[in-house]
Amino acid sequence: MDRLVFSLTGLYNNYKPNSDKMQELSCLKGYFFMSWLYQILVRALIAFTVLPIHECAHGYVAYKLGDDTAKRMGRLTLNPLKHFDLFGTTAMILTGFGWAKAVPINASRFKHPKYGMAVSALAGPVSNILVALISMVLYKTAIIVSSLYPDTYQVMYWAVEILVIMISVNVSLAVFNLIPIPPLDGSRVASVLLPEKIYFGLMKFERIIFLVFILVVYSGILEAPLAQARIWMFNVLDWLTLPFDLLIGVLIGR
Repeated sequence: MDRLVFSLTGLYNNYKPNSDKMQELSCLKGYFFMSWLYQILVRALIAFTVLPIHECAHGYVAYKLGDDTAKRMGRLTLNPLKHFDLFGTTAMILTGFGWAKAVPINASRFKHPKYGMAVSALAGPVSNILVALISMVLYKTAIIVSSLYPDTYQVMYWAVEILVIMISVNVSLAVFNLIPIPPLDGSRVASVLLPEKIYFGLMKFERIIFLVFILVVYSGILEAPLAQARIWMFNVLDWLTLPFDLLIGVLIGR
């Protein structure tokens, strides 16, 4: 963005300035700034709502299964400050990719440690799916409201914009975290299918495996299968909220 503004500025300086060009350049700079600011605000919304829900879900399910570690450490809360990770949260706001401070779980407190870890891990992605489903319902409700009450269009427009992002981000987080690569949640879920010797052997190389995985993700190799998984999950959510589609069709066709 900065390079584009710089290039526009340089192009402008090669010509005799006039009021029209100055106004056009000012509008472009304003547009780029507002676009950047909008992205930052949306990412901050995600960092301080979606990530705490995900982490709190881990701790809550672990607590119900017998591990009170998260509760004793004050992590069974949606207060974003309790889940704030300096680097992870900042990265989410600035780049759109980040993480919250992981909720501590003590598997030895579970009656069945392997299954307890798997269920606790699964709670995170499931919470994202539920938030995406609720956001889908609210999204379609906003469309219905704007159809019934045209005066609310501007408010509903911004509501729809935010809800679309919430749906997209939560679906993406659920799909990504279900990948069976340590330390992602999917690896804990997959542990119930692996012999303990193999699973704990893999866990010794957790950091190395994850670093290699991140490089693979940034290479774009996984983009097609991940995109397909996101589309599939989105279609499931869309199907679950089908009654709202039928109502929208009736209202629009009236």
